[in-house]
Amino acid sequence: MAVLKWTGIVIGLLVVAGVSSAGAAVAAWLVARFARYAGGSGIPHVEAVVRGELPHASARLVPVKFVGGWLAIGSGLALGREGPSVQMGACLGSVVSERFRRGADDRRALLAAGAGAGLATAFNAPTAGAVFVLEELVRRFDTRITIAALVASASAITVARLMLGAAPDFSVATFAPVGVGQGLPFVGVGLLAGFVGVAYNRTILGALAVADAARGVSASARGALVGAVVGVIAYMAPALVGGGDALTQEALSGRTALATLSLVFAVRFALGAVSYAVGTPGGLFAPLLVLGAQLGLACSWCWRMTVDPLALPAPAYALVGMAAFFTAAVRAPLTGIVLVTEMTGSLTLLPPMVIASAMAMLVATRLADPPIYDSLRARLLRS
Repeated sequence: MAVLKWTGIVIGLLVVAGVSSAGAAVAAWLVARFARYAGGSGIPHVEAVVRGELPHASARLVPVKFVGGWLAIGSGLALGREGPSVQMGACLGSVVSERFRRGADDRRALLAAGAGAGLATAFNAPTAGAVFVLEELVRRFDTRITIAALVASASAITVARLMLGAAPDFSVATFAPVGVGQGLPFVGVGLLAGFVGVAYNRTILGALAVADAARGVSASARGALVGAVVGVIAYMAPALVGGGDALTQEALSGRTALATLSLVFAVRFALGAVSYAVGTPGGLFAPLLVLGAQLGLACSWCWRMTVDPLALPAPAYALVGMAAFFTAAVRAPLTGIVLVTEMTGSLTLLPPMVIASAMAMLVATRLADPPIYDSLRARLLRS
């Protein structure tokens, strides 16, 4: 019986690892063979197109991004769905403007609006989609782009909610308003998120540098290797792989055990960087939110055990940590705050999110660490 049991375990492990390996390999091959700009998040490419640094992508990018993203995330790589959604939306906006023979300004506006609609749809967050366009893509207030982004995000979310429902992505408890004396621990959350967010950015870039140094190995082979490793992890601990929404929900519910928190954070930290370096389609937003929630939860337990056992519930810190960590990595605090608010439906924690995000922004800026999408765009332009 023991032999049969172990045989079943080995066969199951090989099957899961093989499926993950094949899926990641095919996703990487599709990008390398048909649309190289479809790799990674896609947001750096959209930013480069908006700035006139790269040409608009052809419509061929959309099916490659869709199928490749589905394969990569379905294979368990620690990637998010928002990057593919943003880039596909931007590409569709560009294609529509070209078919209707619009000028350069209209084409840029429709591209940006499509990107915002993609983000709104991915996270059920229409306001965050429009804010993302202004704060991250164009980095200025433009009336034409603002109107286009708002209309596109509202239209996209209307269709998405007809199909998927209007409930927020995450379910959280109702928190009481935060008093003046309760804001101090959130300063600590923001400061820690700033340091760790910078470390995460540098880890991603380091993993990409290693991948660049191994150019003699084909993209599909790299995808197969990483996919196999992810498959092994998936077989032993399925919750640790993929986009990570289940981990985020556990943190927001306060169910993550203290004993496993550091392990979960370490695995997701490394897995996120390695997964992105493969070059398959997949975004960074969801993995950032996972790490931010875990970080906030850790800060909560530390504060409650050492300073104030009657502090706010742990899920409140997890929620604030999501916005702070996102801000540290992307350097788009308004997008992070609005995104987390819409994804959770919680409004009472806006002041702590502002405090923590400001601290995270301060640390990352003082460390002279570029926003992750600026670094990725610069790397894309050099390639």
